Amino acid sequence: MPIYEYECRACGHQFEFLLLPTAKETPACPECHGADLEKLPTGFALSTTELTKARVKKARAQHQSGKNFKDKQVAEQEHIQEHVREYMPEPPPKKKKQ
Repeated sequence: MPIYEYECRACGHQFEFLLLPTAKETPACPECHGADLEKLPTGFALSTTELTKARVKKARAQHQSGKNFKDKQVAEQEHIQEHVREYMPEPPPKKKKQ
């Protein structure tokens, strides 16, 4: 499915439009809703299963190595430890053996 880039001749806004094979709609400017558009020259992208897996792996590694991710995990664990009593019912008292 090709993604085309357009520039609106009325307002100058540039945007991308995903052309689905079953779509009957024509692109319109998301800013002014004008239909007077110029199709911009674009490159192409290759996508294979291996490339997709590599990109996802790299993105996950970057996300998990970020400071926000680590801070969020620490804060979540602290919250669980502090508030576990609110969510867990107290166990019944143990009976003494006679």
